[in-house]
Amino acid sequence: MNIGFDIITIFPGIFHAYLGESILKKALQKKLLDVKVYNLRDFTTDRHKTVDDYPYGGGPGMVMKIEPIYNAVHAIKADGLERQIVMLSPQGKIYNQAMAEEMLKEKRRVLFICGRYEGIDERVRESIVDEEISIGDYVMTGGELAALVIIDSIARLIPGVLGDEESIKEESFTWGLLDYPHYTRPPEFMGMKVPDVLLSGNHREIYKWRRRQAIRRTLERRPEILKNAKLTDEDIEILKEEGL
Repeated sequence: MNIGFDIITIFPGIFHAYLGESILKKALQKKLLDVKVYNLRDFTTDRHKTVDDYPYGGGPGMVMKIEPIYNAVHAIKADGLERQIVMLSPQGKIYNQAMAEEMLKEKRRVLFICGRYEGIDERVRESIVDEEISIGDYVMTGGELAALVIIDSIARLIPGVLGDEESIKEESFTWGLLDYPHYTRPPEFMGMKVPDVLLSGNHREIYKWRRRQAIRRTLERRPEILKNAKLTDEDIEILKEEGL
């Protein structure tokens, strides 16, 4: 087992639906990935299974209570395994490919706390959470989708999860550049042709073309990520030819 995930949520069905399809379903079946989903309401102590309450000081919305979250985290940690406890939050560190690779490398379980409503009692941040992570500068209705994004991005890095392991090496952000254009049959459609070099069978020229296209696309769409790209001497020459 490379890495495992525990999820605290009030909507476990969201995870069962996504994890029950496609590549992640197969990864779970082959035990390459382990995901356990916990319903926060199971850790409440009142008959109404209350997980939220009105905010002190007034204001709109409801706030998730600390007690059920505390109870859930401590029950999950009772197995003695080392965990990184993560709260999904727009206030957190922006998630990226490097973080996905680092979390996989650490090979410890990640416990996600998925918030809802107006927010989570601040004492959860102060006493329970190791790290806050955001998947982007926008606000969503809850942390469930963010947790799935992170799980998906890490799972596909686990050996054996994808059918073609080589495909990972040339993906967007993995080598610090956006991906190059992809084509498949037919070679011509409504006057639009596949570039000749891709039909040539010359693997060296195909590699050079793809690398050039990746650099061009990155320059056009995300020039700021070039500073962290793993550029070769040949790449530097391409940049010079592009006028940079």
